[in-house]
Amino acid sequence: MTAVSNEKTVVDNGNPRHIAIIMDGNGRWAQKRMMPRIMGHHAGVKAVRKIVEYCAKQHIEVLSLFAFSSENWRRPQDEVSLLMELFMATLQSEVDKLDKNNIRLKIIGDKHAFPEKLQQKIAAAEQQTSRNTGLTLLIAANYGGRWDITQAARKIAADVLAGVIQVSDVTEELVDSHLMTAGLPEPDLFIRTGGEERISNFLLWQSAYTEFYFTDALWPDFDQASLDKAIASFKGRQRRFGHTGEQVIAQKVR
Repeated sequence: MTAVSNEKTVVDNGNPRHIAIIMDGNGRWAQKRMMPRIMGHHAGVKAVRKIVEYCAKQHIEVLSLFAFSSENWRRPQDEVSLLMELFMATLQSEVDKLDKNNIRLKIIGDKHAFPEKLQQKIAAAEQQTSRNTGLTLLIAANYGGRWDITQAARKIAADVLAGVIQVSDVTEELVDSHLMTAGLPEPDLFIRTGGEERISNFLLWQSAYTEFYFTDALWPDFDQASLDKAIASFKGRQRRFGHTGEQVIAQKVR
């Protein structure tokens, strides 16, 4: 919502409906403390728990967390193996808590690369929480934005070849309906911790009109106060969606 008071313009977008976060800095957090990198990932899980709880209390509709990118397989094998074990253990320990708090869990990404046992755990966790109506928690695992667009394009191309749809039927809305985030609002606020200022192949299509917030805080240090600061930054921005500032101020657009 945008309001005009004399010469002063006050912008208040309210809380974002969808927050996406690249949780960067676990390894550096551990190295600063002369600890193995995996300890940073364990500390990162604790930070995830706090942020999820906070988003649920703030009535955020969707929280998307970039847990493991399709490029992260390039990391040392030992670290990848430990990350898979941590992912499995976290699923086992957290799913009941998520379910109890009315949180719906959804894992997005190419799950076929994961061990069969992990795939089964993911499917069970998603099923257990599928009817919850509170916060939707998206965990991006073996996910890449280019992969997401490509898999959507393949499905659409297959439908065209099968005669289900015509080429003229291909629209932005159709592409959107085939992405892993189909049916969910696009991210309003995109946060990256750890001091880097890039989106690293996360939600490329979905972030066309997203507001970005970068912070030097390493992910394990990112707490509720840090999130409040990011949300406050979002609330004060004028979102134009291609319109002029004057149109927005005149409340002719959202």
